[in-house]
Amino acid sequence: MPTTTTDILIIGAGLAGLSAANDLQQAGHQVLVVDKGRGLGGRLAGRRIGDATFDHGAQFMTAREPRFKAAVADWIAAGVAEQWYSSYPGQPNGHPRYRGVPTMTAVAKHLAIGLDIMRATRVVTVSRQQTGWLAELDNGNRVSADKLLITSPVPQTLELLKGINIPADKYARLEHIEYESCIAVMAILDGPTAIEAPGAIALEEGPIAWISDNLQKGVSTVPAVTIHGSGEFSAEHIDHDRTQIGQQLIDAAAQYLGSAQVTEYQVHGWRYSKPSIVDPDPCLLLSHGTDLPPLAVAGDAFAGPRFEGAVQSGWAAAKMLMDAHS
Repeated sequence: MPTTTTDILIIGAGLAGLSAANDLQQAGHQVLVVDKGRGLGGRLAGRRIGDATFDHGAQFMTAREPRFKAAVADWIAAGVAEQWYSSYPGQPNGHPRYRGVPTMTAVAKHLAIGLDIMRATRVVTVSRQQTGWLAELDNGNRVSADKLLITSPVPQTLELLKGINIPADKYARLEHIEYESCIAVMAILDGPTAIEAPGAIALEEGPIAWISDNLQKGVSTVPAVTIHGSGEFSAEHIDHDRTQIGQQLIDAAAQYLGSAQVTEYQVHGWRYSKPSIVDPDPCLLLSHGTDLPPLAVAGDAFAGPRFEGAVQSGWAAAKMLMDAHS
């Protein structure tokens, strides 16, 4: 079976993986990114249904740390991001919220420019070699790499690491991480919503956590809303019939839709939507103090459950791998 060789293999083309890949490639390393999805960005997800367009995963980003603020400024200059709002009903004075243009996936596509990425390809197993790592892919191919970075949701990472003798304390830290699920409903409407500008509502109680008006947001050219179920509702219903749970959330959102009627909807389930228990470090070098080749894990479960946290985790992992000796 064919084997591709690279300096560093990154599993996952979400924000952490793409951010790490950029830093590593700019430092002169050969990098290959593999992702099981057809698209890029992980939970930076957009979808078209008829004439409607939706952001149905991550809804916005905030910028607090200087390097990330500079990155956002670069994305705005490149035309792939813009400020959406800095306050909305119930939250009058918050950090500016930025959105991708035309959808949140635009930022991921921008980060992917110039990178070597295998899409729609799943890593089945990883195993150590004498001087590196060997990944078996679901297409029958292999990847041999000196160093390995895994950025998938931690339960999937642990599944890949079965049989790898990583330190017990680090394994326990990974097992301690937990995630919330999120059911996302994408609904096309026959008229405008009753949601006030800027087109976003965060709810603290009930089955709904978030409603976004994609027309007001500038994502869609026709009335369309994204409804995110609460963590509790989503955990209870994520494996239930999608048509029924979608209708339940639409019914619960009725007051925010006003007189508009839903003409069509689709439902997506994010099983690992965002971490509810995170690790305190921005990433983990699992191979530290062992005879394993360099092996790191990163993602929003480390630097914090936000867009910015995922990017910072990728940056931290890139630096850690550059400093790690094969």
